Amino acid sequence: MSVVLKSVDLNGDENKEEEITKEQYVISYLKSLLALEEAIEPYKEQKKELRVEYIENGWLTKDDIWSAIKAFRLYKKAADMDDLNDMFDIIEKQFGEQE
Repeated sequence: MSVVLKSVDLNGDENKEEEITKEQYVISYLKSLLALEEAIEPYKEQKKELRVEYIENGWLTKDDIWSAIKAFRLYKKAADMDDLNDMFDIIEKQFGEQE
């Protein structure tokens, strides 16, 4: 797959056609993604340190943090709790109750 872009030559001589291939888009995307991931890395470390601090101080357990994060993400998505409970019941019937 390729896209043809027309651009005006700055010398005003003629229009140039430049083909951008799918591979070039992939490379461009990956370079941008890697730059973003590098920029995000310090925040990931802060997030980990925050979790460790709450666990080490006994304020929350790993399960408390996991549950709070899951609940918050569902809240942000405005998830329908009735649908979620129905799906949970289906899974429990199929695979059995978990302890």
